Amino acid sequence: MSDTHLSPATELIFKLEDRPPNAKAMVAALQHLAAIFIGIVTPAIVISGALGFEASMAGYLVSMSLLVSGVATFIQIRKFGPVGSGLLSIQGTSFTFLATIIAMGFYIRGRGGSDAQVMAAIIGTCLITSPVEMVFSRFIPYLRRIITPIVSGTVVLLIGINLISVGIRDVGGGTWLMNNRPDAFASAQHLMLAGIVLAGIVVFNRSKNLWFRMGSIFLGMMLGYVVALVLGVIDITAIGRLDLVTPPIPFRYGFAVAWPYVLPMALLFLITTVESIGDLTATSMISGEPVEGPVYIERISGGVLGDGVNSALAAVFNSFPNTTFSQNNGVIQMTGVASRYVGYFIALFLVIFGLFPIVGGVFSIIPPPVIGGAMLVMAGTIAASGIRIISSTTFNRRGVLIIAISLGLGLGVAFTPEILRSLPDFFSAMLSSPITTGGLTAIVLNVVLPRELSQQNIPKDPKLDVVGLREN
Repeated sequence: MSDTHLSPATELIFKLEDRPPNAKAMVAALQHLAAIFIGIVTPAIVISGALGFEASMAGYLVSMSLLVSGVATFIQIRKFGPVGSGLLSIQGTSFTFLATIIAMGFYIRGRGGSDAQVMAAIIGTCLITSPVEMVFSRFIPYLRRIITPIVSGTVVLLIGINLISVGIRDVGGGTWLMNNRPDAFASAQHLMLAGIVLAGIVVFNRSKNLWFRMGSIFLGMMLGYVVALVLGVIDITAIGRLDLVTPPIPFRYGFAVAWPYVLPMALLFLITTVESIGDLTATSMISGEPVEGPVYIERISGGVLGDGVNSALAAVFNSFPNTTFSQNNGVIQMTGVASRYVGYFIALFLVIFGLFPIVGGVFSIIPPPVIGGAMLVMAGTIAASGIRIISSTTFNRRGVLIIAISLGLGLGVAFTPEILRSLPDFFSAMLSSPITTGGLTAIVLNVVLPRELSQQNIPKDPKLDVVGLREN
């Protein structure tokens, strides 16, 4: 029992090293799972839908997302040598990489690549760029001088805006339908399903019940799922053909590298490093642990290193980059349980869910409009987070110039990709991502533009420049 207060109305019941009774630990673990489950599986579902993967492959990717998240969570919480934070910090599939991974898939598909070749290029590129986060984990105090709130906020804003385009395509029925059956795209049924999900999320989110608010996206999607079942939109026969157990096979689809996307992915690993610093700082703070000093720096460095190691592990087992989830901090605040031993139950549940393909199968057949309705909310939340990060700092004309040019170039290539047609294919593909173009512009301008002595782009609150960047 602790007297450490997280807020005037919340105090810790179990501290970091306390061991709750198994029954209480399992209840707390299930609450964390309710908050993160959709966040973990959605990237695999969205990527599979956007790239037209068949249902069995989509189900496998969902299963691997769950299994890897379980293993990654155990590594992050248990801490192995310098790897891991030792905090109750949950790992899951990152939304930060979503748009770039989809663009990479289209790039390989455009060159005649099969589903397996697309996945081979995605996991290979993720694997060789994951060391970026591992390297920067050793230079945490210096990193914030380069990736300031102006830079990270602009990139997060671009990520959110870019994902909105993915979500709106799903609302209409998905990329495949838009390209191959334009007459069936954006039908009344598709728009209705997406609208039901959106309305459900709003109703649940505005509820006075804390559980409804925390699970609003999950509940909204399940509402849309049920309606789709009633309408006969979902083919549930595919679930009956699934194997009993999903074997985690390293490099199941092979290994390749999409070279034009190495720099974009490396940039995103750099940005997610800053995001993870924020999440881990928040976790440490609400757990009653230090947020400065050698213990804090060791935990943050170990957590970011764990992010990079876990992302490499995810690539090996055919999943996508992993990162810390910030919504679990809300669960800690609400329950007053900060014990890292609860995380062992969370990890175990995730691994079990990942091993049995029926879980992945159920989610892999969610209709695109249902995903799209939720995706619009999540993408918009990411964009809003970017605005929040930018607004957390006192910035001057220099900051405005960085944001203006970065957004102008980033959104410019998104709206009019033809502007890059005169460049060689390699550079055209690399710069076609607004995240890459805008992010690189922000970093370069932040380094080369002279700073004004009166305002040094210093955050109003040292924690706000990195806390709360997560959408999942």
